[in-house]
Amino acid sequence: MASQFNADQIGSFLRPIGVKEARVKFKMGEIDEEVLTMVEDSAVLGALDRQKQAGVDIYSDGEFRRSGFQWDLIEAVEGYVDTELPVVERMWQGGTGEEQPERQGTTQAVGARLKQFRRLTETQTTFLREHAPGPFKMTVPSANQFPTLGFQPGLTDRFYSGRSELLWDIAGIIKAEIAALADERVPYIQVDAPRYAYYVDPKWRQHLVELGEDPDALLAEAVQADAFCFDAALGSSATTALHVCRGNNQSMWYAQGGYEPIAEQLFANIKVDRLLLEYDSERSGSFEPLRFVRPETVVVLGLVSTKEAALEDQEDLLRRIDEASKYVPLERLALSPQCGFASTEAGNVLTEDEQWRKLELVVETARKVWG
Repeated sequence: MASQFNADQIGSFLRPIGVKEARVKFKMGEIDEEVLTMVEDSAVLGALDRQKQAGVDIYSDGEFRRSGFQWDLIEAVEGYVDTELPVVERMWQGGTGEEQPERQGTTQAVGARLKQFRRLTETQTTFLREHAPGPFKMTVPSANQFPTLGFQPGLTDRFYSGRSELLWDIAGIIKAEIAALADERVPYIQVDAPRYAYYVDPKWRQHLVELGEDPDALLAEAVQADAFCFDAALGSSATTALHVCRGNNQSMWYAQGGYEPIAEQLFANIKVDRLLLEYDSERSGSFEPLRFVRPETVVVLGLVSTKEAALEDQEDLLRRIDEASKYVPLERLALSPQCGFASTEAGNVLTEDEQWRKLELVVETARKVWG
């Protein structure tokens, strides 16, 4: 069910220092889970109040209870094991243009058949339902995020025949979580899917070819997997959304390129109420690929950068919204930051005050455009 949240957000906020310190103490055994939860509860309440002051249309808990946007799944299943993973060829790049090699996204890999032992987001949703001042969103990671990061040849292939089998096993877990959120009448369910960036960047498409993979076949399967998960919310009252970005880690990114290589397969076929798309820099290309968006889908333009502290000029935002309206009618557009402010608990390189000012700018601009 589509709802018009003109001033949207992606979901994560910079973790307050108290939350960071409490999580370190918890890992070291200096405080128990009850104390950690109290610290997190207080921080979430503070973030909800700041969002209310900013005037956002949809609320989030800031993902304060997560070490990263994808870790809810890893922490809800048995089967991940500690491992020494090789350095991947993907490089994170920052504003200086310097490249930094990154070890695979976790120090764990799949070393057994996955077995789920708890829900992913139940605790987070329960608290938001009780305390959010208005409609709230819950985010879950795309199943496509995990096979690349968690499949280690020589280990994982003892339990899964390949990345595809692992993908569909994880897709079943994500679909069940979306079904539970829909049954609980969570107002807004969002899937975060940065892996599509591999198919827009010519460098990474070529890398897949060199590995003996067919990028177009992988893209088709990725779309199928996300569509399979979203089917769980069909007919529910929830607003469904897919967020696509190009990497977001301590103000760095790992891919660039316009949406054209994925637009026809993804935008035209994924049945969601909203597409949240990164459009904060030239890395994202033009608005032209929006011509493939389904006529019932709202496009949320991520024009405000969460990677940089400098505040965007509102006139520039208004001009770009007008440009996008040549491909998608204005009534089916909305505005948001380009990504979360802290996809991992380390967070991007800006202050909390700068973060909240960015969110206020989104609201102020949205009100000027849509009233």
